[in-house]
Amino acid sequence: MHIYFCGSIRGGRQDVSIYQKIVQKLQTYGEVLTEHVSHSQLSEKGEYAVLKGDQAIHQRDMDWLTLSDVIVAEVTQPSLGVGYELGRAVAMEKRILCLFRPSSERSLSAMIRGADDGDLVQVQDYTEDQVEAILEDYFAKLSKV
Repeated sequence: MHIYFCGSIRGGRQDVSIYQKIVQKLQTYGEVLTEHVSHSQLSEKGEYAVLKGDQAIHQRDMDWLTLSDVIVAEVTQPSLGVGYELGRAVAMEKRILCLFRPSSERSLSAMIRGADDGDLVQVQDYTEDQVEAILEDYFAKLSKV
């Protein structure tokens, strides 16, 4: 299974430790195409030095998004890039799980929460200690589809 993980990079790296926990769990279900999002050495400046610029990053990520079987997005830290990826994934009719921590005292965008259709797109509020169980439940149900 190919898994596309979304998390904020240029929008802020405050949740990188949570991303690491999520990606580590996701790796038990398949190949995480975007595991670099969880790397602590990745700064808010992104991957400028690694690739040939923003167009290359966009094309690579769209290729991975197309290849993916499921998208898991941590959406607590607002990110234009994550929102864009989710919009493209919805258009591709991909299965999407969005994870949001209400304890952040942020409000999740209505464009994300309102996309929850209980089927292809699901939005789940969570606490850090619940995230592994939520992923276990989601992937158990996914394997039955």
